[in-house]
Amino acid sequence: QVQLVESGGGSVQAGGSLRLSCVASGNIVTINTMGWYRQTPDKQRDLVATITRGGTTTYTDSVKGRFAISRDNAKKTVYLQMNSLKPEDTGVYYCNALVLTTSLRTSNTWGQGTVVTVSS
Repeated sequence: QVQLVESGGGSVQAGGSLRLSCVASGNIVTINTMGWYRQTPDKQRDLVATITRGGTTTYTDSVKGRFAISRDNAKKTVYLQMNSLKPEDTGVYYCNALVLTTSLRTSNTWGQGTVVTVSS
């Protein structure tokens, strides 16, 4: 079993910054792609950013130039540095990881989510 635990959410004013962290634990052999997704009450869970084990990143257009995803493979941790935050960045941020487990299965695992609120 694999667990992801997010932290770092909170409330900030527009223009501010937050840094999200997500730590993986459990029966892990290796962690492949990790990512962050955002969900608002009236929308589905949308991709924000992903990073491969080798460090290749992708971003949704609305956060390019403002957000930066990174990871520390030794710590089994992925980060999301969010700068120049806007009210439309408000939502629940979920961590996701594709994990090869000790049972040699690929587990698509989600964290419990962390809330980000940006006020104007």
